[in-house]
Formats: sequence, C-alpha cells, structure tokens
Amino acid sequence: MTQPRKTLILNTLLMGLLLVPVLLLNSCSTTDAPATNDSAVQSEQTQPEQTTSGETPSGETVAVKESVKFKQDGGQERFTLKYKSDGAKLEEASGAEIARLKIDATQKVKIKDAQDTVLGYVVPTTGAWKLENAEQSEELYILRQQDDGDYKLETGGDQPIYRIKKRDYGFEIESPEKQSLYKIKVKEGKTSLRNADDTTVLYSKDKVSPIAMAAFGFDVLKPEQQAALAYAVSQSTP
Repeated sequence: MTQPRKTLILNTLLMGLLLVPVLLLNSCSTTDAPATNDSAVQSEQTQPEQTTSGETPSGETVAVKESVKFKQDGGQERFTLKYKSDGAKLEEASGAEIARLKIDATQKVKIKDAQDTVLGYVVPTTGAWKLENAEQSEELYILRQQDDGDYKLETGGDQPIYRIKKRDYGFEIESPEKQSLYKIKVKEGKTSLRNADDTTVLYSKDKVSPIAMAAFGFDVLKPEQQAALAYAVSQSTP
C-alpha cells in the first residue's frame, strides 16, 4: 500500500473517532428533552382540580338551601326567610331574628322566638296543616286543601276564617262571606300579596309557592305563625 493511501485511511478513522462523542451527546440531548416535557404534562394532568365552595373534589354539587327575601311596595326589604339544613329562620331587614323554625323527620315544624322559647307547632297531615300551641294540647288553626285546588283556613273548632280560592293569576283570599281580602298574583317571576285595593303589600322575586305567600295574608296569625305555616306548606307544594 502506498504512503498517500495509508495517510488517507488514518485521517478517515481519526475523523470517525472524533464524531462519535458528538453524535452520542446529540442523541442524549434529543432523548432527554421529550422526557422532561412528558413529565411536566403528566404532573399537570395529575394535579387535583381546585374546588369552589359548594362542590366536592369529584365535581358533585352540594345542595345549598335558599333564602327568600320579602319586600314591601317600593322595594324596601321587610324580612327574609333563611333556609337551613334542619329548618329555617325569619329575620327582619336589620338581621334581627323574628322566629326560628325547626323541622323533624315527620315534617313537623317547631316554632321558637329569638330567645329560643317554643311558641307552637305546625303539624302536617294528609291534605292539611295544623297550627298547635306550645304544649301541643290544642289545635289553634287548620289550613285544609280542597279537591278543587282551593284551600280554607279554619279554627281548631272548625269555624271558617278564610277561603283561599284558586284563580288564573294565583289565589284570592276571601272572608266566609266571600268578601275579597287579598290576592296572590304570580307574574314575570314575581309573587305578590295584594290587598283589596290591589296595592302590593308584600312581594318576592325569589322562588316561593303562591299558597306559601298566602300565609302572610292570614291576619289572624302572628308573624311567627305565618312564617312557620308558609315554610311548612312550601315543603310539600310547588
């Protein structure tokens, strides 16, 4: 073999040996980069999602009870019925408590004042709600549902007090002599209690059933009894 050919072969081998580390370095860099990115993506995917109040980590929504605000004509807040897991409480616009309502497994509602003194009960039966005294020894009033969709409020001795007549707009509260006393009208998401002159006495834009609103037109009842009856009725009527 001639000397020039030997020199060419040696130079070629030398260049090959010099290129091996460079190729190995490039190979390692190219392999490592995707691995780092995959790790970051995996870490991001396995990160637990942040939950907000009212949700479980699995995404299930936790039921939150409603608060129903009642306002006077002109928009001034009169009181709020705040729902709780075991009942509700009635508060003035200032936040002062008017009544505490506690419901049991039988849907019986215990009525208490702000000092936690028992004032009475609302006891539901088939098609009726009975207002009883604090000792549950006397039935004071009974709200009865009629087959035709009407209601009537009577004393514990079956004396008629109000007739609550079903109307296209909601209900009308009448005396036993059929004198119009109040109307409960539902229109455009607003449920209102109106007097005989058709002036709004009370209204709410929150979800409240018309017959529950009617309870606030039963003037023979005290505010605590009205709220308890409205709450008890709302548990079993749309």
